[in-house]
Amino acid sequence: MKKNKIKVFFKRLSQKIKNPKSDLMYKNNFTLLVAVVLSAQSTDAGVNKATKKLFLVADSPRKIINLGINKLKFLIKTIGLYNSKAKNIINLSKILIKKFNGNIPNTREDLETLPGVGRKTANVVLNIAFKKSTIAVDTHIFRVSNRTKIATGKRPIDVELGLEKNVPDKYKKKAHHLLILHGRYVCKARNPECYECVVNDLCTFKDKNFNLKKNATI
Repeated sequence: MKKNKIKVFFKRLSQKIKNPKSDLMYKNNFTLLVAVVLSAQSTDAGVNKATKKLFLVADSPRKIINLGINKLKFLIKTIGLYNSKAKNIINLSKILIKKFNGNIPNTREDLETLPGVGRKTANVVLNIAFKKSTIAVDTHIFRVSNRTKIATGKRPIDVELGLEKNVPDKYKKKAHHLLILHGRYVCKARNPECYECVVNDLCTFKDKNFNLKKNATI
């Protein structure tokens, strides 16, 4: 997609999605990090259901450690891969206290030294907690970017670098959430709701779906 069209693309999404933000529930930077770690291969709704109880009793690295691995596992057992995620959360809490005085580091390099934290998780935390212009390419962003051709690639890193290059500076800080929310609720993997899409005339996706518009009016 050409740059002038990409500018229009994000302008329309911004007008449609007035206050783009994460669907994950959190209380502070630490609980944000924990929520994002838990969200790997899990839905935000499923994570929120578990963390609602967890964050009432443990919302800091020290409280997580005091809670202990068994109680932590019990509270997050409804989330996929909860055993390994619990171990990572305990260990990253120990590292945060030992190396970062209990604070969440504000660089990708430092964040990626924490157990269970990869580039995608680090980018989410940097974007939300520190207002940095990072874009974490999840399945939604990967799909939307490739369908619309605003940034293409076979690997998430390729799409991320393409978005960093192509997204206008004005929209870079909120591009992450604009694309996720658009992919989650409109540009879905199956049966994308192209009839609800404000950028369908800019999109190059060949298999556009307008069939549900007829069903919706019945």
